[in-house]
Order: sequence, then C-alpha cells, then structure tokens
Amino acid sequence: MKADIHPKYFANATVICSCGNTWHTGSTKEVIHTDMCAQCHPFYTGEQRMVDTEGQVDRFYKKLELRDQFKAQQAAREVNKDTPDQPVSTLDLGARPEAALTQAGLTTIALVLEKLAGGDEALLSLEGFGRKSLIDLKKRLRSRGFLPEAVEPEAAPVE
Repeated sequence: MKADIHPKYFANATVICSCGNTWHTGSTKEVIHTDMCAQCHPFYTGEQRMVDTEGQVDRFYKKLELRDQFKAQQAAREVNKDTPDQPVSTLDLGARPEAALTQAGLTTIALVLEKLAGGDEALLSLEGFGRKSLIDLKKRLRSRGFLPEAVEPEAAPVE
C-alpha cells in the first residue's frame, strides 16, 4: 500500500442505533450513528409499525386526502348537473336561443320545462326561437335526464 493515501482504519469502531443498541465493527469512522438495526427493524422483530424516515407515508396520505377531495367535488358536480335550478346557459344552446329564452323570462331549466309542458308551440311562439333551437333544446334536456327518451314511430311493414 502507498503511504498517506488511505483513510485511517478503526478495527473497533462503535455503531450506535437510535434504539440504544450498540456493537463494534471495523470501519474508517470511529463512531457510526444509524437509525435502525436488527434489534429494532420491523422485518426482524415482526412488529407492525411504519418506518418513515423520508416522509413518504405523510406524502402518501396527503395524496389520498387530495383524491378524496377531488372525488367529493366530482360527486357534487354530478348532483348539481341533474338539478333543474341551473341557468339555461349550462345547456350550451347558442347565443340566439339563449337570448330568446332570457327575453321571455325563462332563465332556468325548471322554467323552460314548465313552458315545454304546455307543448312545443309554447316555445315556438317565442320571438327568435325556432324549430332547430327546439330540437337542440330537447336533445340537451334528454341527455341530462330532464325529458324521457323520444320514441320513434314504428315503420310500416314492407310488402
């Protein structure tokens, strides 16, 4: 070996664990401090405990909490999606049909449904609201579950 290039070797170095266990070994450091040893490690002791030296468990629990909050927000959005007390603008009908409905005082889906209960002509009589707007309105209301699905008439048998 070359002189003065190797670290000093301690044949009787002391290792001290955080649980209080100590033992001697050979090392280039005279005293070694460790967090875990065979006397306290869960694998060797069979004890059920979390070993979290880097905060990974806390980060995992924060991610779980964020996921739960996100799912709760999604559920709240879905519940609000099905209420008829929403403004008509949530149906995305377009500027002209929305303006016609608003001008007639039909600002919520519930009011539109009441007017629609009087028949298609009740809505078609509104200025600026035509057949295409009525068809789009009914499609959007059906997709959200406010109207029953349309029943197509049966075709005549071909002879």
